[in-house]
Order: sequence, then structure tokens, then C-alpha cells
Amino acid sequence: MKATIEQLTNLLDERIVVLDGSYGVLIQKTVKGEEAYRGERFADHPRDLAGDPDLLNLTQPDVVRDIHRSYLDAGADVVTTNTFTATTIGQADYGLKPFAYEMNVEGARLAREAADEVDRPAWVAGSIGPLNVALSLSPKVDDPAFRSATFDQVRESYAEQIRGLAEGGVDILMIETIFDTLNSKAAVVAAKDVAPDLPLWISFTAIDKSGRNLSGQTVEAFWTSIEHADPFIVGVNCSLGATEMRPFVEDLSRVATTYVACHPNAGLPNAMGEHDEQPGDTSRILGEFARDGLVNVVGGCCGTTPDHTRAISDMTRGLAPRHVPARHAQPTFSGLEPFVIGPDTGFVMVGERTNVTGSARFRELIEADDFQGAVHVALEQVRGGANLLDVNMDADLLDSERAMTTFLNVIATEPEVARLPIMVDSSRWSVLEAGLKCLQGKGVVNSISLKEGEEQFLAQARTIRRYGAGAVVM
Repeated sequence: MKATIEQLTNLLDERIVVLDGSYGVLIQKTVKGEEAYRGERFADHPRDLAGDPDLLNLTQPDVVRDIHRSYLDAGADVVTTNTFTATTIGQADYGLKPFAYEMNVEGARLAREAADEVDRPAWVAGSIGPLNVALSLSPKVDDPAFRSATFDQVRESYAEQIRGLAEGGVDILMIETIFDTLNSKAAVVAAKDVAPDLPLWISFTAIDKSGRNLSGQTVEAFWTSIEHADPFIVGVNCSLGATEMRPFVEDLSRVATTYVACHPNAGLPNAMGEHDEQPGDTSRILGEFARDGLVNVVGGCCGTTPDHTRAISDMTRGLAPRHVPARHAQPTFSGLEPFVIGPDTGFVMVGERTNVTGSARFRELIEADDFQGAVHVALEQVRGGANLLDVNMDADLLDSERAMTTFLNVIATEPEVARLPIMVDSSRWSVLEAGLKCLQGKGVVNSISLKEGEEQFLAQARTIRRYGAGAVVM
């Protein structure tokens, strides 16, 4: 039977909802040898295809369909599509970019078939995993401004995936295992562009017990960065076991004004890279989360099996879901860390020296392409007590878009500076937009006005919100 989002909303208000578990662990047990991945269709493909689970949607659909069924039989309310790396960027290493769209259509169709077979409502979440490129990090130690891909390239890669998932019939889009929040913001833009009617499930992953993702954000700063997307569900998944995740789940549960999910790994990997946590362990800890009112959705990630799902379903049955708090309207911004302007904040200081019109020294450094020197100006502003940094590159004979992009990329890799929100400042819209594409946090645009008419003002305001920023209005 085909379930609706309205039914899922009612269920989330009534009880804890159960997500499925890992697909990789079951695929590894079932699919043996490189030939099994390539099948007849790709028998002559010139590259090694072993370890590409998304290809199985095309070459071993029965295997994928059976995995969906096994999780549904174990009590999952929501199954995820087998499309974690099914993007043109993710499939490039296998030489399978032209097949990424089809992988998503078929992956969604297989999950949809399995969900519609059961005699109770079940939903399909389109899995949109991380990429092997990061918009907030440089892969070159000696070039912090370098990026392997642009925001627009990442957005388009995700857009193609999302179009395929929508065509295949998913109920919700799950942007998961987010190690770089700027990547996820590109995915959000893509989703709003090509599938605006599908609700979003956005899930953060911490790389260690510090509670930060790979690009350095805390979970609260992450929520501030993606709140503009109005996610249906927000969560924490992967990387750590449930025990280590508790502080981050507590933080997210405190600030998020929507449903909260947690689907951890089956404990931390052992020396062999395998996960040893047993179903009883994972379910017991997630049951504690539920009893303490922290979650609305629970499930499993790497290393979990249908046995974990069954135990989680049994442990959380009858427990009340987390109460979703009301949204409080207050100015909230973020870099790697959140910055909230509340009644007791006092005077807010904006660092103006990272502005070529406000600092002759900064302008000379930028014009000389000495971006590392320019970072020291930013550091001085931070250490002087700035709450936000205003970055302006409007100068004659300066390629303002390039300068804005380069400087923001460089300071994104400097943690002391990157923890602050950025105010992108320019009299040129193209420069403002270039800057917005570099901010993983929630920044501010300085500024927009009504001087070009209401229609233009509203268009710019909507675009600023699209990128997840606030605005100064003149």
C-alpha cells in the first residue's frame, strides 16, 4: 500500500518511527566476486566494479529488493534506497557517470516495490550520501584555497541524483552522513530546484567524540546552517556508536524545531574495520534515547542488520516520541560554531578590516595575492573580539568574484577564523552570490535594498534564503 507523508507525520506524533539498517553489510555477505557486481550488462566494462553497491540496482535487482524486504519484515517503517554514492561525482571512479541517473531511478523503484508489498504503511527515503569531494576543505596541504569541485558542480551532481529518485517514487529525500555542511547546502539547493514537493531529511555525522563533522562544525552550528531548508526530519548518523553519539543527539534535540532522528553504527569499528555491537546493545541505548525524550526516529547505519532493526523496533515499541518544540524567532548565525543574538548579547561587533575599502593593508595584501597574509588580518579581528567578519572585495582592477571566493576558501580552513559567521559585503550581486557559495555556516549578506524595485528585492531575498543566509536591508 502506498503511504503518504501526512500518514508519516501522524505516526511521528504518535510513536517512535523505525528506520532500516546497513545495506553494505548484507551486500558483502551476499554478493561475492567482482563478476557479481558487473553482471552480464557490464561484462566488458573496462574498469573494476567491485565494491560499487549502487550498481547492483542494475545488475542484481533481486538482491537489493530482498534486502529491503528483510528490513521491512524486521519492523522498519522507513527503508532507504540503495543509492548512497549514486551521483555522477561518486560514480566517476568506476567510469559509470552516464548510469548514475538510472541507478537512482531503479534504486527508488526497488525500494518502492518492497514498501508497497507490505500490509501496513511503509515509506521510502531516497539516500543521498556524501561525495568524495569537499567544498569546505582543500585536498592540497599547500593550497588551502583549492577545491576539487565548485558549488555549482556539486549542486548539479546532486540534482541529477534527486531527479532520478523522484522519478523512481521516493517519499522523502535523505541527505545523510554529512561531513561537510556546504556540500549538504548544495544538495538542499538542488532538492529545492528539482523536487520542491519532496520533504527533506538532513543528517549530520560527527567524526569523533569532539562532536564536529569533518569540516569542523558543531551539531548546533549545523542546525543553524540548514534550518532555512525547513527539514521534515533532522538527525545524526554513522561514524560513532550510539553511546558516543548521545551528547550530539542531546544538543540537536534541544535546538531543532522539527523531528529528530538517530541512526548510529553498530559501535566503533574494530581493528579489522568491522562493527561488533550486537542488536541488544544498539537497541538498549536507542531505547534510552527514546525514554529520555530525545528522538522521533531511530534506526541503524554501518554494521547494523535486520536483527538490529528488529531489536530496535521491539525496544522502542510503546514509547512516546520526542516533543517538537516551538520555533523561537531570534537572529542566529554560524560559522563552525553558532552565534545567537539574544536579549543579553549586548553590542555586536562586526570586524570591518577584512574589507578592501576599510583597510589599506588588507587591500594591498589582496591585490598582491597574499591571501595568507590577509588571513592574519582576519585573525586580528577575531582576537580583538569580533562576532562576525565583514568581507568586501569591491575595488577597481580587482577580480572581485575570484578574490571573494579565494579568501573565503582560505579562511574556511583556518579554525580560529572559521568559527565566526561571515558577512559577505559587496555592491555587486554576482560577488555576493559567489561568496554565499563558499559559506558552510549561516552568514549575512550586506546588503540588499529596494532601490531597484520590489520585484528585484524579493528575488534577491529569496536567493539569499536559498543559500541559507540572513541579510542587512538598506
